[in-house]
Amino acid sequence: MKYLVNFILRLLVKIALKGYFRKIIVEGKENIPKNRPVILVANHQNALIDPLLLATHTTLNPYFLTRASVFKKSFVAKLLNFIRMLPVYRVRDGFATIQQNQGTFDQTYEVLRKNGTVIIFAEGSHSLVRNLRPLSKGFTRMAFGLKEKYPETQPVILPVALDYSAHKRSGSRARLTFGKAIPVDMPPSKSGLLTKSVQKALQDLVVEIPNEGYEQHLKNLIEHQVDVSSRVDVDLFLKTGEVPNPVTESSGLKNKLMKIFHFPLYWLWLWKKPSVQDPVFSSTWKFMIGFVLAPFYYLFLIWLAMDTSLGSWALAFLLMAWISLVGNRNPQE
Repeated sequence: MKYLVNFILRLLVKIALKGYFRKIIVEGKENIPKNRPVILVANHQNALIDPLLLATHTTLNPYFLTRASVFKKSFVAKLLNFIRMLPVYRVRDGFATIQQNQGTFDQTYEVLRKNGTVIIFAEGSHSLVRNLRPLSKGFTRMAFGLKEKYPETQPVILPVALDYSAHKRSGSRARLTFGKAIPVDMPPSKSGLLTKSVQKALQDLVVEIPNEGYEQHLKNLIEHQVDVSSRVDVDLFLKTGEVPNPVTESSGLKNKLMKIFHFPLYWLWLWKKPSVQDPVFSSTWKFMIGFVLAPFYYLFLIWLAMDTSLGSWALAFLLMAWISLVGNRNPQE
């Protein structure tokens, strides 16, 4: 039953993500190993959207390591555990809680022993800045701990980059780029070398904009219609000024139409927006409002169309809502 619910939930989320984003690009899917324990190490730029994309655009059915602070309420903890999220305790949660991480690692060992997948956002936090930050060593502890407990296993580290044309906007592009798997074939004393190898692999995948003059570089990229979700296109422009695949910007009319024909959901976002203190969660809240409430909104319009005197108007409004959603386009940040 649990697997069936997870399958249905992933399917619904995948459909919703395809409605939320203008385009989702997956590159390097051939690099995803089969029948191996996979520790997937990703950068973290877009809060809950990052794990949702990874959960729905691979066949890995992964488990996720999530900060322990969201597990405080028992009901929430059971729900998160049901959807394959495991708590990670940090120093800020209190030194006394750090020991509880051993229980989480033991759970990941059992997942990996069965050739499962665990995803870890190794930067340790999220950020809208289009750069890779230093990685923590949690994934190396997991890899070597697995080999110590189950020496017959052959885990690999799979680096994956998550990049966006506009982190906080619907109708934008998301890109997942999978790198080549890195085997854990060294002794634990070489954990530092493994960390550096994964850091280098991710740096070659994630869009990198120089920290010095970051805002100006980003502005120039957008003004010259460079796809800021593409590492190749960004690097080429920064080095040569060439734009091989210019991004055609929208006038914004299609996005405005989408807001008009989804006005109850848009108004709910405008009500929620002032309380969202961390802008990284903007896209998460927009997506969740649509994912949870859009079906009820559409059902309400269908009811109006079938059982009230507003039938033709409601039907036209419903059709325009769907058309505007499919055609929704937003400019890059």
